[in-house]
Amino acid sequence: MKLSRAIRSFALATALTTLSTSVWAEGVLRYATVGEPPSLDQQVITSDLTTTIAHHIFEGLYTFDASNAPVPLLASGETVSEDGKTIVISLRQGVKFHNGEEMTSADVLASLKRWGEFGSRGSLLFDHVESVEATGDYEITLNLKEPFGPWKNLMAFINGGPAIYPASVMDGATKEPISPDNYIGTGPYKFGSWDPNRKIELVRFDDYVSPEGEADGYGGKRVAEFDALNFLPVPDAGTRIAGLRAGDYDYAESIPGDLYAELDADENVTTILNGGPIFGLVFMNSKVGPLKENFALRRAIQSALNKTPALQVAIGPEGLWRANGSFAPEGNVWYSESGTENFSAGKTEEAKSAAAESGYNGEPIKFMVSTNYPFHYDTAIVYTKQLAQAGFNIDLQVYDWATLIEKRAQPDQWDMFFTHHGFVPDPILISVMNDTYPGWWATPEKQELKNRFTASSDEAERQEIWSEIQALIYEQVPTMKTGDVYTYNIASPKLQGMGEATLIWPSFWNVSK
Repeated sequence: MKLSRAIRSFALATALTTLSTSVWAEGVLRYATVGEPPSLDQQVITSDLTTTIAHHIFEGLYTFDASNAPVPLLASGETVSEDGKTIVISLRQGVKFHNGEEMTSADVLASLKRWGEFGSRGSLLFDHVESVEATGDYEITLNLKEPFGPWKNLMAFINGGPAIYPASVMDGATKEPISPDNYIGTGPYKFGSWDPNRKIELVRFDDYVSPEGEADGYGGKRVAEFDALNFLPVPDAGTRIAGLRAGDYDYAESIPGDLYAELDADENVTTILNGGPIFGLVFMNSKVGPLKENFALRRAIQSALNKTPALQVAIGPEGLWRANGSFAPEGNVWYSESGTENFSAGKTEEAKSAAAESGYNGEPIKFMVSTNYPFHYDTAIVYTKQLAQAGFNIDLQVYDWATLIEKRAQPDQWDMFFTHHGFVPDPILISVMNDTYPGWWATPEKQELKNRFTASSDEAERQEIWSEIQALIYEQVPTMKTGDVYTYNIASPKLQGMGEATLIWPSFWNVSK
């Protein structure tokens, strides 16, 4: 009898524990990260680990919709003067900080000033700002030195961007990250606790005031469905995968590419592509050497390359790459097909004839690549073979990444070099648009289009000008894009609302289990 009663008691305790665990699991999302962020201070830290967590806590005046167009978040709208130099931003009223205080222009002004002076990306905008002032309780006015079209995209990019904090937190804040007790934002989740090397917990903010409208990318309605979000550092990729399959985690990031096909076929796993691909770039030297101002020779090199075989060798699974010649992925507001017919021609004999017509006589072309990034090296090996078949004398020079960076600053050391680029909110921030970036593309045609591009605040006009710039890139070939490369994360099929891809960083508002 006593044994039977003990067994029943144990069974009851087990059932209650199981029920408790089930309820806990339903109310908490468990995210396996690759490690811990250095801080959650979104203004001064550009780590993706930071943004993945912090953009649930902190919000900016603008964010991006699904096409990566900037849309209001804490702002309700704006007016821009005819000369493009005065921008009046209206703020949403009734927005609450996690400390219970209402957000006003005083908080926004203090946050923008700190970001402009000390923020990781603040100078990109504030180098063009004459002054910023609060012109009403719910109004901010930016006075620009000259028209600067990318202003809204820079405002919307939260990574190292202008997150809005209470003025009391910004008082005295510098470039040093603020302390966790000052992690006070306006987002759907608020900072809960940080147990080093174990867990960062965010909890639902019950007084959250969401923007209106249908959810669209990061824009529109935001609803915190979970009681808490737990971010758990799990450095080993195998442990992250096994943990998700076992139900210990609901979401796991940064999964190796060679496992993609297996995981994508697993009905107990959902694979989620990161929507902001990285893309390889081969820069050409515009200062010295055989490629200087010889656009015909550059186009001949470009026309010799078939990019698809290189992507197959360097990346592998077809789900993780796109032979896309646009400098933005399809569906992005900056996507354009201008010039892309020349992206991956693979015309060996035509390239050989065009090179001869350009005056090329078999001079060595020094091509620098690093083995620190395997997809750089693997791609360069394929390109070198294709170019040799078209009659080009390619001197492939292999270095570690630090040496390549040192050498690319010295014009006489190279003719081409391989690098890659991540997502940016505005094409003006792509490295080829920087006149002083190694390669030093600064032709009069580029300058005329670039000046028009930055001076316009009309998004449709800017998109048209960008199409012209992309066509010019394919004509003058300061760089060659190699294709889009996607990383991916995995999730439990129980998660609802995740979609098939993330924009840049996964977001867990409007997500449930």
